[in-house]
Amino acid sequence: MSNNNSDSSATRRPPTPGKATVLAIGKAFPSQVVPQDCLVEGYFRDTKCVDLAMKEKLERKTTTVKTRYTVMSKEILDKYPELATEGSATISQRLTIANQAVTEMAKEASLACFKQWGRPAEDITHIVYVSSSEIRLPGGDLYLASELGLRNDVNRVMLYFLGCYGGVTGLRVAKDIAENNPGSRVLLTTSETTILGFRPPNKSRPYDLVGAALFGDGAAAAIIGADPISNVESPFLELNYAVQQFLPGTHNVIDGRLTEEGINFKLGRDLPQKIDDNIEGFCKKLMERCGKKLEDFNEVFWAVHPGGPAILNRLESTLKLRGEKLDCSRRALMDFGNVSSNTIFYVMEYMRDELMNKENAEEWGLALAFGPGITFEGILLRSLN
Repeated sequence: MSNNNSDSSATRRPPTPGKATVLAIGKAFPSQVVPQDCLVEGYFRDTKCVDLAMKEKLERKTTTVKTRYTVMSKEILDKYPELATEGSATISQRLTIANQAVTEMAKEASLACFKQWGRPAEDITHIVYVSSSEIRLPGGDLYLASELGLRNDVNRVMLYFLGCYGGVTGLRVAKDIAENNPGSRVLLTTSETTILGFRPPNKSRPYDLVGAALFGDGAAAAIIGADPISNVESPFLELNYAVQQFLPGTHNVIDGRLTEEGINFKLGRDLPQKIDDNIEGFCKKLMERCGKKLEDFNEVFWAVHPGGPAILNRLESTLKLRGEKLDCSRRALMDFGNVSSNTIFYVMEYMRDELMNKENAEEWGLALAFGPGITFEGILLRSLN
């Protein structure tokens, strides 16, 4: 496992009293790195697939991803060769691997977050745990709390199987907790692995190729709290206002089903268009809450979950965003792939660094993610750096 985090900087804008802020961010990844140049050969070798047409189709996939991290390894395939066998009932084996992996990654991301935060784990009052990659009772929230040595009266919330918008949902829930429990400090963790969906390519499941080309594994963590302690905590983003919205009649556009062989996904071709048709009104609803009139979408900074290049391209075109506005999202997609609920935190970390080093940086911004439902999650952000 590996992690990476940046040093905190002094706050320049005072946070709004009572509003939740992001006090620290951490991330972690499994040790297996997959350069995109090696993806096709490795995937078809590991699954023993000899279908040249399928191989050529995967080679044509344009995702802009350069590197990803995966839990899947040669050691795992040697121990569980059935994972690469079409039609094998392997859900038990997959969960055995995934349950342990997501806890390990979430622990490392949380420890990186604590280091940046500068306060002890015992000061955490609540934990919000997000994952679409494990199933067990008790859940990963309890295992993580135990591994980190949190108090046994820590208040736990578990958010399962939300998919790509889960990270922003976690931020919204953590915001509500922090603002309604004075003095609380919320550890928000997300942890994901593609183990549940790994399988040989099959012509009847074309979306498997999209997943193989786009998705990666990893974890993220953030500390959320209101009224930060001066000279002790260094908030850099304020979570000003949050909105969730689903689009009626679109619940089949992103469809995921857990089977004895793992999890199967189907993705409607009309997903980018559905987002395109509804995104402008959703963003305006958020921007109206900032207390000042913002008429141009280029007046704010953007932290968008990079579900794929097509979604980012459509968003940029529809909202007439300048080319650099989605740079942090594109960079996260390039460096890590789509890591489901985690990815928004990788984008936010890049955005924090960008705002710190930018003259006349924007004060207001939007965090956005889209997922099954079709569900939109959005948060109006305020930069404190």
